[in-house]
Amino acid sequence: MNKLQSDKPTLTILLAEDDTNLGGFLKSYLENKGFAVGLFSNGEDALKAFLDGGYNFCITDVMMPVKDGFSLAKDIRKKDANIPILFLTAKTLEADRLKGFQVGGDDYLTKPFSMDELLLRIQAISRRMAIQPAQQQEQIFDLGNIRFDYTKQMLFNDTQQIGLTSKESELLLALCLREGQVVERGEALVKIWHSDNYFNARSMDVYIAKLRRLLKEHSTSEILNVHGVGFKLLIHREPNA
Repeated sequence: MNKLQSDKPTLTILLAEDDTNLGGFLKSYLENKGFAVGLFSNGEDALKAFLDGGYNFCITDVMMPVKDGFSLAKDIRKKDANIPILFLTAKTLEADRLKGFQVGGDDYLTKPFSMDELLLRIQAISRRMAIQPAQQQEQIFDLGNIRFDYTKQMLFNDTQQIGLTSKESELLLALCLREGQVVERGEALVKIWHSDNYFNARSMDVYIAKLRRLLKEHSTSEILNVHGVGFKLLIHREPNA
């Protein structure tokens, strides 16, 4: 019943929602919009379905039996650094929102919500994830001891590979393209999140903190805060580099 059809549309959505009424309604709505949807009532069944393959977008509740949505997202991120994850939940505290982004979420929508807004958020995330023909050429940046492959959303060198989420990749790309220059907070928020509201600003800070930690651990690069303005990427290269 929850298996995907062989003739799949662009998005094949893994939907984890333990409220049977809401889950059924969401499934029908999204299928009417042209998506293929697999509905699962707990995080454990959703994870098994994801591991079986075929899904390229995830929408999950947070409070679910057996395995909650945050745990589900963390397990999915271990296997796939790129699949978009959208949390759909009644948990409205700022701490919950920040945790959602910390475990790898790309967006966070609280209940009750507008179906039109849900659809627009799915479309916005999909646009950010899509690789246009002009972007298919490799975009690889030298960060000192490690390289950043924007197309593959990955930090790598000869011995390791570190997957990044779509927002981490977009942020790091913006910094790389303006190496040594300030990327303003508002500019980054509008370009990547399409809104500079408070919650998006806080989520960006979470992503910046993670990128800063990764670069400190694996490269000779650093992300500086420019107080009240934005961020700057500095790359300390060897003299011969």
